[in-house]
Amino acid sequence: MSLAYVALGSNLEQPAEQIRAALAALAALAGTSVLAHSSLYLTTPVGYLDQPDFINAVAQLETGLSPHALLEALMQIEAGFGRERSFRNAPRVLDLDILLYQDTVLDDPQLLLPHPRMHQRAFVMVPLAEIAPDLPVGEYGQAAAIAATLDCSGVRKLV
Repeated sequence: MSLAYVALGSNLEQPAEQIRAALAALAALAGTSVLAHSSLYLTTPVGYLDQPDFINAVAQLETGLSPHALLEALMQIEAGFGRERSFRNAPRVLDLDILLYQDTVLDDPQLLLPHPRMHQRAFVMVPLAEIAPDLPVGEYGQAAAIAATLDCSGVRKLV
């Protein structure tokens, strides 16, 4: 069994409900348990700005799936939620990204691990730091320390 961290995001069709349903879908994956998940965060869009705000969260999984099998499972969950990939950073019903998978470093056409931009994104690092503050994030340091260096003005924890 391996530990993996997955980022969840949605800004269409009742995003908070989409994230809650996605957490249940993650827990239902074969050989996988959700050990922890962050609070939900309301976040401003990054990249393409002309779209609704997002709801973001991070989940810690224990899984028997390989990194590539987990990626395939996440893509199937997204498709089941109606994800359409119209253009980069487009509005979406559900986005699931593997952030970290144990200490695995991968650089292939399908999967980059650790996630190459996670350390630059407050909408990822703030929820990750909530559930795993001391987690090493590649060569960048621990999750909480990284989150403390980012502009978090567009990230608000929901009650």
